[in-house]
Amino acid sequence: MKIFVLSLTGIVGFKATVASNIPDFTRYAKSQRAQMLGQALGLPIAITLYSFLGVAIWDAVVVLGQFHQSLLASVARVALVVATLNTNVAANVVSPSNCFSNLNPKLISFRAGGLITGVAGIAMMLWKLLGDFSACILGWFEGYSGLLRPIAKGMIADYFLIRNRKLSVPELYQRGGQYQYSNGINYRAMAALNADIVAALPGLVVPSLRW
Repeated sequence: MKIFVLSLTGIVGFKATVASNIPDFTRYAKSQRAQMLGQALGLPIAITLYSFLGVAIWDAVVVLGQFHQSLLASVARVALVVATLNTNVAANVVSPSNCFSNLNPKLISFRAGGLITGVAGIAMMLWKLLGDFSACILGWFEGYSGLLRPIAKGMIADYFLIRNRKLSVPELYQRGGQYQYSNGINYRAMAALNADIVAALPGLVVPSLRW
């Protein structure tokens, strides 16, 4: 049970990036129905399928090593490269590129934000995590899910409970509007975020506080 809960937390953390940054993609949808249909078909089904595929052997490169026919192995390797590039561009580049660009839109374009993201990703050397299942699933994914979960919870509580699903879209982009708060910072939201993070992360460094 303990391993199941930790593994589930890690997988949720793995998908939390796309979940918390889904507006970066749904903003281009033609209608509410289009984005709901796209998410319903694209996310739960695909995630479930890939989860079952990775139960026995979690490393895709090792799986490809089981193909002994050269043509099949070559096609599978090309598919893996294309899938990896598409997944990383969609899930890991679009959102931080927008974030970097929003810091100073006049100086940092979306393309420049993408380049900054690429350099930062290489500098972090996250591929080293793939060599250790425990470090990847129970360390990295569990850790940053503890950061993303409070963000998602704040967004959900603000939209559904505080604002009752009502937003003024024009004021989202206006200086001095109701969403400007105190010089652009919502201190109540920051306090709630930090309190949740403090409650979630100590277990990573203090074993006795883990679940």
